[in-house]
Amino acid sequence: MLTAKENRRKRDQPSLFAVRKAQAERTPRMISNGALRQRRRARIAFVVTLACAAMLPMTASIAADKDEEAAGNPPNIYLDLSTTYAKVPANTLLLGFRSFASLSLVASQNVTFNAPVTVDVNDKLSLYAGVSGSTYATTLTDWSAVTLDSWNAGFTADVLEQTDTTPAVTVQSIISRTFNGAALGLSATTTSNLVELKYAFDEDETRGVLGGVKFTKVFVNSDLAIPGNIAPSVIGYAGAFYQWPNNWKLTGRLGVQSFGGAHVGNLIQLPSFTQPILKVDLDRMDDNDNRLFGVSLEAAWTPAPVIQFTLRTPIYAVRN
Repeated sequence: MLTAKENRRKRDQPSLFAVRKAQAERTPRMISNGALRQRRRARIAFVVTLACAAMLPMTASIAADKDEEAAGNPPNIYLDLSTTYAKVPANTLLLGFRSFASLSLVASQNVTFNAPVTVDVNDKLSLYAGVSGSTYATTLTDWSAVTLDSWNAGFTADVLEQTDTTPAVTVQSIISRTFNGAALGLSATTTSNLVELKYAFDEDETRGVLGGVKFTKVFVNSDLAIPGNIAPSVIGYAGAFYQWPNNWKLTGRLGVQSFGGAHVGNLIQLPSFTQPILKVDLDRMDDNDNRLFGVSLEAAWTPAPVIQFTLRTPIYAVRN
C-alpha cells in the first residue's frame, strides 16, 4: 500500500498525457488551408447529421399525425328518422323539447314523421336538414293521409370541453318552416335554440348531470294579412344520465316551460302558462357512442297535459 508521501510524489509527477501534450505544444504543426476547410466541412456535416437525427422522430410523428388525419374516418351519414305519437287537447300549441311547433284547434291524436339527413362532421359538430310529415285523427274524423308539411335544418356543436371544474357546453340551433298552403291560410317559421351544460363523473362519460335552457320562437305568416303574435317559449331544465356496460343509456330531464300566449286574429287565442315538463330518453348506443335505437317519453302541461311518445330509428349510410 502506498504511503501518503508516495501518493503526493505520484500526483506531482506529470502523466503521460500531459507530457505528450506539452511536447505537442512545443512542436509547431503546419496545417494547410485546405485541411482546415475540410475539417470545417466535417464538423458542419457532423452537426447537421446530429440535428437531422434529433429531428427524425419529431418529423416522423408529425407525418404520422398528418397521415392519420388525412386518412381519418369519414363522417357519419344517416337518416335520423323519428316517429312521434302525441295526444293533444284542443286549442294547444305543441312546443316542448320539439324542434318545431304544431297547432291543434281541436282535441286530436297526431303522428309526426321527421326525417333529417344528418352528417356528423366529427365528434363535436353535426349538421342536418330534412322534411317532416304528419297525419292526425279527431273524435269526428278518421286518420288523414300522410302529408309533408314542413322542412327543417340546423346544427349541434360542442363548443367547450369539460375540465376538472367546468362542464362541457353544447349548443343547438334549428329552423323549420311549414310549406305554403297550410291550414287556415297560415304558415309559420319556428326557430329553436338550446344551450346545454353537461358534467360527466368519469372519463368514458357513462354517468353525470346536465342542465340547460331552450328558447323557441314562432313567427306567423298569413296569406290573409291577419295581425297577430305568438310569444316565445322558454324551458329551463336539469337532469342526469347513466349508461350501462351493455350500451343502454338512460337520460332524464325535468324542468319548467313558460309560454307567453298567442293571438292571431280570431283564429288563434292561446293563454300564457308556466308549467312543468318532463322528458325521459332510453337509447341503445354502439361502442363509438352512435345511437342505434331510441325511445322517448315527454309529458308537458300546456296547461292541459300533453303526452308524446317518440321512436328513433336512424338509418346509416356511413357509420364509424
